[in-house]
Order: sequence, then C-alpha cells, then structure tokens
Amino acid sequence: MVQPSNSAYLLGGLLGLFLLVPVQMAQTPASMCTPLKTLNDSLSQRRRYMKHNFPINYTIKVHHNEIFKVSSISKMRLLVEGLDELVLQRLWFQVNQGVLKKIIRVLPERHPSRPYTARLESRFRDLEGVFVQAHPAEVFQQELPETIQDTWDRLTEEPERVPPSSWRYASPKTLLDNLCYTMRCLFRECFASTEAQQDYCDVSHQRKGKKKRLKLKS
Repeated sequence: MVQPSNSAYLLGGLLGLFLLVPVQMAQTPASMCTPLKTLNDSLSQRRRYMKHNFPINYTIKVHHNEIFKVSSISKMRLLVEGLDELVLQRLWFQVNQGVLKKIIRVLPERHPSRPYTARLESRFRDLEGVFVQAHPAEVFQQELPETIQDTWDRLTEEPERVPPSSWRYASPKTLLDNLCYTMRCLFRECFASTEAQQDYCDVSHQRKGKKKRLKLKS
C-alpha cells in the first residue's frame, strides 16, 4: 500500500482551506472605472459648490431613505443574509438619482452652483448608462429582497403620498458626501488605494477623511 507523502497531505489541507474560505469576486466591471473616477473627480469639488455657495445651515427636504450612508449599507447587509452587491449598487443609483434631482430643483437658474450640479448629474447618468450596459438585462428584472424592495417602493412613491414622518432635512454637501462615500464602498475595486488595507466600507474610514480635511484647514 502506498502511503501518501507529507506534501500530499499539505496540498490536501490547503485545498480544504481554500474551499472553506469564501472567495470575494470583483463586483465592478472594468468598464465602469473610468466614469466612476470621473464622477469622483467632480465630487472632489463638492465643498466649494455645496457649502460655500449656500447659507449657513441650509438644508433641503429629502426622504429619510435618501440619507444613504455607509452605515446604511452595513445595516442592510446585516438584515439580508447573503445580500448581493449588485442589489446594493442598483439601490445606490435609485437613491442618488433622486438626491441630485432634489438639489437641482432648489437651485435658481443663475445660482453659482447650478452648472456644477448639472454636470454632476450628467456624469451620474453617464455612469448609470455604463452600469446598465455592463450587466445582462435579466439582472434588472430579478426580484429584490423584501427589505430592499420596501425601500425601493418608498423611494419611488409619489411625494404627496409620503407620510410627514418620512421626510428629513439635510444639507446639499452632506448628501453629496454620502453619495461619494457610498460610491467608494460599493464600487471599491475602482478606487484601490495605496494605503494598506484600505476599507471604504468601514465607517471609521469616513471619519478619518473628515479629520484629515479638518487638519488641512487648520
């Protein structure tokens, strides 16, 4: 009888370990990286256009589900076991489509931030077009998990039918901050950082970014 060699045992152990560890597949098609980075470049100017050009403490009325933060993504992942990243990406587009429309709606034609916001929305639409083209049509016809579908239905509800308790107020800059941070989380493959173990889905990463900007100001 031939005895298995030590190397065979080692190989078998490694294969078993490989099967036990879930493999994280890249979720973002390569074709999306250029429009994502273009949008990210535009968002880098959001402080100038969404804070300095507005009165102090200026806020706009949005649905509470449109205050979509990195922590919102974490909560949804906890609520829905095995939640597909693609579902969250679809929801991200739905949320921020409404956010950008609401910001533009409050800006007068001659407001200094209107051209910037219009360009931002245009780049967002371009990105959405690439997103749709990058996936088979049946992907967008699949049934959503109940929790996500419920959120989707509330976002697409006619404003006059939304109960008063569902409305919130947020500053334009806060809304674009959320857009930016959640974008980097959900499409993180396109925002690979040189920093070791950078996790854009970690809420503390968002806080670090804010602290860094405060230091630069001081």
